[in-house]
Amino acid sequence: MSNLQLEYSRDELLSSHEVEEPLILNGVRCHGGYLGDGTYVSPRTKRRSEAIANWQQHHTETFGTPVLSAPLETWPGNYPNVAQAKLLLRNGVREPMIVQLTRIGTVEGFGAMIRYLAPPDMQRFFVEDVRGTSMDHLAKGLVEAHARDEAGFEDEAGHDRMWFVSRDIAFENPVTADQTAEMMVRMGIPVGGAGADPDAAMTRFLGRRAFDDIDAGLEMLVSTMLRVLFVEIKAFHVFSWAEEVLSDVDLVAGDGAAAEIVRSIKADETPHVEYLRTGLSEMRARTFIGESGRRYPGADIIDAMWDASMAESLGLMEDQNRAFVLSEIERDVAARPNGRDLIEEFHALGDVRPSTDGKAFVGSDEPVGY
Repeated sequence: MSNLQLEYSRDELLSSHEVEEPLILNGVRCHGGYLGDGTYVSPRTKRRSEAIANWQQHHTETFGTPVLSAPLETWPGNYPNVAQAKLLLRNGVREPMIVQLTRIGTVEGFGAMIRYLAPPDMQRFFVEDVRGTSMDHLAKGLVEAHARDEAGFEDEAGHDRMWFVSRDIAFENPVTADQTAEMMVRMGIPVGGAGADPDAAMTRFLGRRAFDDIDAGLEMLVSTMLRVLFVEIKAFHVFSWAEEVLSDVDLVAGDGAAAEIVRSIKADETPHVEYLRTGLSEMRARTFIGESGRRYPGADIIDAMWDASMAESLGLMEDQNRAFVLSEIERDVAARPNGRDLIEEFHALGDVRPSTDGKAFVGSDEPVGY
């Protein structure tokens, strides 16, 4: 067994590198920054990245099983794709892109909710020792680091505002507060954001529990970790898409600065993916203790919840996202003289298009839904 450091303090997991140049764009101090050689470093990774790597190695050596993985190729690429997005921008259709960047930033901010879910004592839920694991450090700095990355901390902007900064640079401060509020309404998000209400979240979750004998808070934590993990992995499609579109200086403003922010956010997401899949792997290798005292193989719990969350991510959530995006595009081009032709050209460039009943999306060679 390797001689690895496996215990880390909260201060260590929240510590950041000393940077030569902070990341400041459009007058906003974003988190992270650049070392003397120009390398970007993510916030709160001075010890966190090392810790996650050590926990992964310890898990593999202890249980002889790899850390759980969901390849990016599991998910389809971003909708719309790069060609479709550039087609719209070349034709002066900017609003759907502005709305999409606003939506991404808003969803990122909701990631701060995870800080409220990790129980302070994970050992009581498992038979085997959990010391020296990422799951034992969730409430000891890991989820707090994640929350600060997503929603910011003190005077440093997190990913929510960083996406807005990217939007504002690329489209030259395109929306007012009132226009942003209108977008939120169309997204189904209360004005001012969904907020962080753990009690309300628990109430919603109780109606879709899968394991009545497992502590409800623990099951909600696992469910949230899975949903966030799949969102984070799938987001790498979004990063590649946004970086390529926002790098096109003929279509957007900022001389590539908007794309630079996206590259920074992409780097920041890697520790999120790694600690989430590590913690889930550690739980899967252990034995859960139910509230009745009954014991459950971790694989039975994690695998069932993994499959259900994956099905939702690839099914309902994917269709809802595409439907929202398409509704925004149709809303913006409806009154244009060439609107119908533009929509047809948009679909012709796509990987998917609406089905004939308009309820789902199918391969690009299928008939369009109108």
